[in-house]
Amino acid sequence: MTCFGSSENETKSIDSLGYKNMFEDYSSLETEVSNLKKTLIKAGYIEIEQLHLIKRNDSSYDAHFSLRNKYNSITISHNNLVDLPILKSTGFLDTSNDLIIPIENIESTLEFINSQLANKGNPFSSLILTDIISIDHSYLKGSLSVSELNTRTMDKLVLKGYEKFPKSFIKRYLKIKTNQTFSLEKIKEKTKALNDLAFANQIRDPEVLFTKDSTILYMYLEKAKSNTFDGFLGFGTNEATNKIEFDGYLNLNLTNNLNYGESLKLLYKSDESDQQTFDLELDAPYILNTPIGVNLNLNIFKRDSSFVTVTQAIKLNYQINSKHIISGGTTSVNSTDLLDLSSSLITDYSSNQYFVNYMYTNRQNFNLLFPINFLFNVSTGIGNRSYENLNEKQSNFYLNTFKIFNLNDKNSIYGKVNFNYLVSDSYLENELPRFGGINSIRGFEENSLIANLYAVLNTEYRYKLNNSIYVHSVIDAAYFENQITDQKEKLFGFGFGFGLITKAGLFRFNYTSGKTESQRFKLSDSKIHLSLTTTF
Repeated sequence: MTCFGSSENETKSIDSLGYKNMFEDYSSLETEVSNLKKTLIKAGYIEIEQLHLIKRNDSSYDAHFSLRNKYNSITISHNNLVDLPILKSTGFLDTSNDLIIPIENIESTLEFINSQLANKGNPFSSLILTDIISIDHSYLKGSLSVSELNTRTMDKLVLKGYEKFPKSFIKRYLKIKTNQTFSLEKIKEKTKALNDLAFANQIRDPEVLFTKDSTILYMYLEKAKSNTFDGFLGFGTNEATNKIEFDGYLNLNLTNNLNYGESLKLLYKSDESDQQTFDLELDAPYILNTPIGVNLNLNIFKRDSSFVTVTQAIKLNYQINSKHIISGGTTSVNSTDLLDLSSSLITDYSSNQYFVNYMYTNRQNFNLLFPINFLFNVSTGIGNRSYENLNEKQSNFYLNTFKIFNLNDKNSIYGKVNFNYLVSDSYLENELPRFGGINSIRGFEENSLIANLYAVLNTEYRYKLNNSIYVHSVIDAAYFENQITDQKEKLFGFGFGFGLITKAGLFRFNYTSGKTESQRFKLSDSKIHLSLTTTF
């Protein structure tokens, strides 16, 4: 097939657009001629006329067109039917609030404006260009008409699959409510936040049913396994007795078992330093369907027969969105000297403190081994501590953050920083923060280090053998200060480990050796840590 215009210049214009000239049948040829005509219209030849489609011989056809004028743009005067912010977002609004749209962009621009009107609750609106006139044979002018400007609101929400999904999360977490202006695009954007919930998944995009007088939204969800049981077993050689000693913990996390989005965490830990920890935490989001949640915490720590410390905390949470949470609350601590030796280092005391907290969480749910990519948790508090007849002001600052840098599908770098600083005029041994172990600086005994200030850096280079197995290095460093003993020291931990997903859960193995700045590494001081996290 060969195409011709009414003049040599018109023929060149047609050839510049390109078109197919070989066809298997006559129907394909007619389709190409029709498509070519549409392309010429989009290019500005809106007055085009197809004159002839002539058979030259048994295998050749000629198509003749009259292109006439080529229009470059159309000017559309603003008539208040469409909000100015929508028109401005097209990028074609001039200083006099008129739209000047290039001919080739008319279709896409009108589609964009129509989609914006749909997002404002007018899903059945349609745009029409009327009163089109020619100016100087190169430019057009017209008016914009909008039909069906009847704002739709969402009248009903229907949950499919997980009908008992907590309703407070629909209203407060997803921020989807009945009687709000309907926008399917915005609803789809909001429901992406479901990917940040541990106890539910979205199994397909939401859908909408329009009737004459109502709009019904359907959401398709499933309940996910979110309860976890975590534990580890560690063993190493005691330097004094030269015997192998064991330590470990059990960590139970129950989430959304009552279908309110609640969580209950229970931790019991016993380590080789004859220390025991009991920690119970209850988190109840969106109390009485308000945006406020409550967190209650009870922690009991006992060190051999020296002392026992009981910490109680309550805080109120406000979840800004799926990633950001701000909190505020109070902490009460009571510590008892079990030996009652009237020591100046360990003695009975009580303290009260008010604190504020901010936490940011960014998940990567596609990754079963490392579901959280970035965590930033910071808090600060101020209060008073009393012992004997002394009353002192205290403050502290706490930071826990980690980030995974994904280099590619198999290689990543993990970095974590943990910082704790207790500020006081004087210090008691039984009030100082404790650190060390598998969840702190590895290669040291659990909670064997005490300090009024410490900072720990954990790093790992991780290599995924497949989606269920990875190996990693261990390079840790720490700095701490203990003003009671006038101690300032640097610590290091080196080793390796691996993790794999089994039928029972995520199994992790770490082999690490720790040293101080002045020590040499000793294989006899190495620690082996085993942990298993089961989801049910």
